[in-house]
Amino acid sequence: MSLKRFYEKSSFNPVVTGVTIFFVVVLVAATLLLPEQMGFILSEAQSGIFANFSWFYIFLVSLFLFFLFFLAVSGFGNIKLGTDEESPEFGFFSWLAMLFAAGMGVGLMFFGVAEPLSHFGSDITTGTTQEMSKQALLHTAFHWGMHAWAIYAVIALALAYFAFRYKLPLALRSCFYPLLKDKINGGIGNVIDILALTATLFGIITTLGFGSAQMGSGLVEMGWISETSFGLQLIVIIVVMILAMLSAISGVGKGVKMLSEINLVLAICLLLFVLATGPTLYLLGAFNDNLGVYFSNLVRLSFKTYVYEPQNTGWFNGWTVLYWAWWCSWAPFVGLFIARISRGRTIREFIFGVLGIPTIFCILWFTIFGNSAIWLDTNVTDGSLSALTGTPEVLLFRFLDLLPLSGLTSLVALLSIGLFFITSADSGIYVLNNIASRDKSMASPAWQAIMWGVLMSVVSIVLIAFGGLGTLQTVTLIVALPFAVIMLLMCGALFIALIADTKYFSSDFATSSITWTGDKWRERLNVMLNQSDEKEILQFLKGTALPAMRELRTELIDKYGLSVEIQTLFEADEPAVELIIHQDTVRDFSYGIRSVRREIAEQMVHDSNLPHIQETVSYEPLTYFFDGRTGYEVHYMTHNELISDILKHYERYLSLMTDVGQDVMSHDASNLAE
Repeated sequence: MSLKRFYEKSSFNPVVTGVTIFFVVVLVAATLLLPEQMGFILSEAQSGIFANFSWFYIFLVSLFLFFLFFLAVSGFGNIKLGTDEESPEFGFFSWLAMLFAAGMGVGLMFFGVAEPLSHFGSDITTGTTQEMSKQALLHTAFHWGMHAWAIYAVIALALAYFAFRYKLPLALRSCFYPLLKDKINGGIGNVIDILALTATLFGIITTLGFGSAQMGSGLVEMGWISETSFGLQLIVIIVVMILAMLSAISGVGKGVKMLSEINLVLAICLLLFVLATGPTLYLLGAFNDNLGVYFSNLVRLSFKTYVYEPQNTGWFNGWTVLYWAWWCSWAPFVGLFIARISRGRTIREFIFGVLGIPTIFCILWFTIFGNSAIWLDTNVTDGSLSALTGTPEVLLFRFLDLLPLSGLTSLVALLSIGLFFITSADSGIYVLNNIASRDKSMASPAWQAIMWGVLMSVVSIVLIAFGGLGTLQTVTLIVALPFAVIMLLMCGALFIALIADTKYFSSDFATSSITWTGDKWRERLNVMLNQSDEKEILQFLKGTALPAMRELRTELIDKYGLSVEIQTLFEADEPAVELIIHQDTVRDFSYGIRSVRREIAEQMVHDSNLPHIQETVSYEPLTYFFDGRTGYEVHYMTHNELISDILKHYERYLSLMTDVGQDVMSHDASNLAE
């Protein structure tokens, strides 16, 4: 196969992919050849960023959160991530399951016991044991609550809005369309994608390394092997990546969805078991208390930089700032995946769903695991759990050893970690494919998923073998700062687009628009009181709609020299006819009518006051438009009234294209591939 033919059949962007892979290879080579020098340079760079920009991270992430709250409670919240008539692509449970699997699944398993215990034993908590427990859970909830999900939600909302509402490619560069217009397809767009691809790739590789370490520790704690080793981590990474590649090839709607649902069920079962066998009443009361403490301290902690508590700035930079940078580095990966699974939801539903439900679940998770661990540590083990905070990968399994059926629960935990591991990897492969694709409407071939899986596996194995995984994590956190600035610009672009969207879709027809008259009211009444079958609608399309469009097309071409075509789709599942007026600089105007099947309730068929309803299925000719607005039935319209109706929309189109329509519609629509 020639190189040109290969390029045409594949979807990857060679510039974005090539530059990213080159950067990865150079970084790995430098880490292996100059480990001490690289470690020193990167460590100094990270320390400098955290010391000088900690205030920026705190302010920026809080700004994201309040920006999302504003959108949710304002009129913008009614806007759908898609056309007005679209329904959510995934059910609510499936949507939540995939949110957790891609977002924080591995982290909850890894830090569920470790982080509350770490804060409990640090100087950040003071007072009695109960006060220290409350403060430890407050800081944990703060790190994993609304602020963390706000980082993901901002980028996911922008991606979903521009992809499903504007019909732009599901790509980070699309989020800057209001600012850059068609320049997003050039060098600036490539830079954005390269930065996002690099952060995503490094984040997933780091997760592979740390996840394999926790799985190895779990096998040791269960007594299946004597000690963890490089060979074991090698096997874990290979097995996980093979399963992840197979799942990614099957698509988001199949592999990722199924594994996410299974894993959420396992996690909930483990959660309920710990609740039932631990100090149950204490945990139920602690959950209420933790919720109240979290929400009552939310504003205070949102802007706290510890400038008046210099003794705690080390903890602040090592935990809060580190988390904010880490979540920003993961934002391209998690955000793009959340966007992909959120089509059809309103902005309000999306924001409250992504911010509220995961936050409450995270607080519940850390309450049951964290409060239980602290209670056992102070009342049963005399501090033996706290002594293990330096090795967090073993803490979960040591904690489960203190509860009944530890062998079974450790097995469930290990299986859940493995599934979270796989779902993070396969959704990561999907995201890498998407960012690296030049055409999002083309389905990525299987070899691309295999390429990313092999690349991540090889880099992870090499870095684990030579102790370079920490270097890669440091680079990821450094890259997070410029990406955080990009996210701020993204919020500005989203706000501009939402203003244009509201103005555009709330515009009524011009006062000069001609509405249908009552001259044919008997014919209209006859249509209203008689059910139509598919054959009748097809006859309407061919006998009334098509001749009307042809007459209008002839006038537009012969007298005004416009480029006009009519598409007849009479053999489609939903027969349709469509008039298209081509434009050079903005999206084409189109007015279509299609036959739509409508289900009729059984009780209406048997209602004696509705004698015209005889069947449970009816068909209607509904309009549809180039900009996704909801259509309406036109069966009652005559030949001339249809022409008038088309001209109403064309007049509106011409009027809006001189104003906000250029911001909303001056690009080609894009389709989304699996």
